[in-house]
Amino acid sequence: MEYHIPVMAAECMEALAVKPDGVYVDATFGGGGHSRLILEKLGPSGKLIAFDQDDDALANLPDDERLIFVNHNFRFMRRFLRYYDVEAVDGVFADLGVSSHQLDEGGRGFSYRFQADLDMRMNREGGETAADILNSRTAEELQDILGRYGEVRNARTLARAIADQRQVKPFGAIADLVAVAEANVRGKRERYLSQVFQALRIAVNDEMGALKQLLEDSLQVLKPGGRLVVLSYHSLEDRMVKNFLKTGNVEGEMVRDFYGNVHRPFKLLYKGVVLPSKEEVSSNPRARSAKMRAGEKV
Repeated sequence: MEYHIPVMAAECMEALAVKPDGVYVDATFGGGGHSRLILEKLGPSGKLIAFDQDDDALANLPDDERLIFVNHNFRFMRRFLRYYDVEAVDGVFADLGVSSHQLDEGGRGFSYRFQADLDMRMNREGGETAADILNSRTAEELQDILGRYGEVRNARTLARAIADQRQVKPFGAIADLVAVAEANVRGKRERYLSQVFQALRIAVNDEMGALKQLLEDSLQVLKPGGRLVVLSYHSLEDRMVKNFLKTGNVEGEMVRDFYGNVHRPFKLLYKGVVLPSKEEVSSNPRARSAKMRAGEKV
């Protein structure tokens, strides 16, 4: 099953600095591209624990006894590491982007380009769909979702339009949302619709809550000298990762000890954010908005 070419593969592997006998976590298995690169660098005694809540990822599993695959959200990383008797790891990697496969699977409801139900759940076993959220949240709550997660400029106007439209007909299909959004477009249509769909996807899957949990847990499970490497694709994610690597919390609040010394749990591996090369963006458009940050636990 074709997912996507792993983004910034060389940069990610350099930052992760895989040890042959190390234990690593790939929090976002997806098509398995980055996991395969990690496995290539691991020796016979190395171990990789990979997470993905999407059942479609199962089709991409390599036949490798060094790999433990966990078909759950990465927010449960610590729980499953304990289950598999893994006390500490040498590295945690996460590629937070939605895979090309998920966007191109019309039936998943992630993209405005298809005719399908408004689902957007990464884990289709349960939980609210995008349609459920559109039909149940207040206009104020919808405005917050659209503004915070999608940075939709006229979030208030669109939220009110959604609330009005569902009184006429509840939302169910992608076309229902597209029709309302198109009537309220600000700027370029494609960018506007992408922002609206991104906002709903993040809300449906509680992506910010899951990322916060992953970051906090990574600090607990990483060995001293262990590496945290994260690829993000929008400003909300990147800000959380940046803050966490600098301060140990996603809010970016400096923690000081009794003597006033700032607690810095990570040594930053790069001065700022690492961006893909022009050549990679040209050959792999998915890399266009990627940003990599990495730190070494002190």
